[in-house]
Amino acid sequence: MAAASRPFAVARIDHVVLRCRDVNAMLEFYGEVLGLEVAKRNERIGLIHLRAGSAMVDLIPMADPPADAGESASTAERRNMDHLCLRIQPFDLPRLQAYFGAHGITPGELRVRFGAEGDGASFYIDDPEGNRVELKGPSTGV
Repeated sequence: MAAASRPFAVARIDHVVLRCRDVNAMLEFYGEVLGLEVAKRNERIGLIHLRAGSAMVDLIPMADPPADAGESASTAERRNMDHLCLRIQPFDLPRLQAYFGAHGITPGELRVRFGAEGDGASFYIDDPEGNRVELKGPSTGV
């Protein structure tokens, strides 16, 4: 498919989420060793968002998530990387749904999620090997 027919362009990687056996050791490495700063925490699920330039590295424990953690909940099948998030533009949901539908891909639930630019609409798809990819629109300014 020619690039001109795609209804979006990837602007950059928004964030990467790492599932951790030892969140404290990972926080020490990414925070102290590499110098990433904590941008936000979600204590309820143990999620730590670390600023990495214009992107984020998120750390989440491998332990069972709360039942309402949603489709981004970590599972044994996803190994150590939970998902890759790509910031796309424009974020025209009907065109995106038509585009992915034409490729036999059904996007997951549209929700507002936190990322490197703040809260914004996003949904998940899976790559051919089962890796979760989040496609995220611009920040809503929230």
